[in-house]
Amino acid sequence: MWRRPAWQVFRQLVRHESGDTVGSLVLERSMNRVQLLGRVGQDPIMRQVDGKNPVTIFSLATNEMWRTGENEVAQTGDISQKTTWHRISVFRPGLRDVTYQYVKKGSRLYVEGKLDYGEYTDKNNVRRQATTIIADNVIFLSDNIKEKV
Repeated sequence: MWRRPAWQVFRQLVRHESGDTVGSLVLERSMNRVQLLGRVGQDPIMRQVDGKNPVTIFSLATNEMWRTGENEVAQTGDISQKTTWHRISVFRPGLRDVTYQYVKKGSRLYVEGKLDYGEYTDKNNVRRQATTIIADNVIFLSDNIKEKV
């Protein structure tokens, strides 16, 4: 069995400086998780750049609702709603193909993944920023899932 060299192990450690303990080593973890429940806004498309890294892309709408008015406890007043659109990208081979084949506009989905920020240059040569959810898991909640022809 191969052991990792010590320098690789130490690269994972982060040096913290605090009060009395200067230079103590602590293994630090972080998390980037997103969970969304919503409806698909458009039929998925499959993209590929130079025959590499195929990806299925679709948009997902989530809604937030709340009551406005003087007496929110008695639940009187107007109901307000805000819709947020999310760009979903699926790179995992099996999941990518299934989502492309079975997801359609209006489908209700639960999506788990991570948040990713990127940059691209548009047709007018202007640099733009994009926020994408990289999906690790997609659960179909609609009953009307049909294969695309």
